[in-house]
Amino acid sequence: MELQKLDGLRTRSAFEQMLLFARNFVKYPNLVGWMLPSSPFVVAQVLKQIDWQQAKLIVEYGPGIGTFTREILRQMRPDATLLALEVNSDFIEHLRGSVHDPRMRLIQASAADVDVELARLGHKSADYVISGIPFKTLPKEVCDAVARKTHAVLQPQGAFLVYQMSGAALPYLERVFGRVRRDFQWLNILPARLFYCSR
Repeated sequence: MELQKLDGLRTRSAFEQMLLFARNFVKYPNLVGWMLPSSPFVVAQVLKQIDWQQAKLIVEYGPGIGTFTREILRQMRPDATLLALEVNSDFIEHLRGSVHDPRMRLIQASAADVDVELARLGHKSADYVISGIPFKTLPKEVCDAVARKTHAVLQPQGAFLVYQMSGAALPYLERVFGRVRRDFQWLNILPARLFYCSR
């Protein structure tokens, strides 16, 4: 009986998170990009690109309700740091109330300010940057700034891992990174397009 209660609570919590995500898509469609969070298949496919033994500083753009965040923290080294940049105050409040891990630094800031936020925290560079922010609906100058500044803050062997619902990010990434490795994950609503960029 207790197990059933716990399972029910978990189901309601997951449902509430989905509602929070969907409500914010309706309120801010250009910032959220899609009404549903990424599937576990997308999360797994993107995160398998990371060398967890070597990664000391990971940056996440737009953690939303924490779909990637929780799995990053689960796999991350005990002495590593996750810097999560989020502009949406509803998502900030949700993450502060639901993710309690001293390795995460959650900051209300734009991905276009990643260089400023890293410097403010005393970091010179990141090993990996993970992003699902919607290049298709963001202003062109923001997309350009995100691509350029991400390239600038990555370690020499660092990587920018991008998951999208469209190919709109590709021109910005190719302009800055040159070669972009492409991948695809059908098990998502909609199918996800994945772009991996190495410095």
